Amino acid sequence: MKTISLLFISLALLAGCATSKSGDVYSRDQARREMNVRMGTVESVRTVALEGTKSGVGTVAGAAVGGVAGSGLGGGKGQIVGAVLGAVVGGLAGSAVEEGVTRKDALEITVKLDNDRMIVVVQEAAPGEFRPGERVRVVSGTGETRITH
Repeated sequence: MKTISLLFISLALLAGCATSKSGDVYSRDQARREMNVRMGTVESVRTVALEGTKSGVGTVAGAAVGGVAGSGLGGGKGQIVGAVLGAVVGGLAGSAVEEGVTRKDALEITVKLDNDRMIVVVQEAAPGEFRPGERVRVVSGTGETRITH
């Protein structure tokens, strides 16, 4: 029962680590900073996947859960071996869970700027939010670029 509780707590922590990279969400560092705006027309849009985070939280949480679960196996030295193997397997599983839980769908948006230059921006957005032929704003600054209406 303890192991299952730890697993659910770990998953809740992982979900809390997920951040949004949509065109509508700004980080605190981006607030009150000047950004450049260019206009353009959407050429194409395709759905892509943003890989999940690999912060190490999943690995640590999985190793802890696996170690506790593995220590219940056998007796004496068997418990030690079980704890070590459980921690290794749990760490690998926790890492995979973290990456999977935080993976997101995104859009690759190709825009032809008014100066005829072509650019591509990948960002979280709802499917159908941008359509070919649509006029958009390309907002750049602080090392990031986003497409908005």
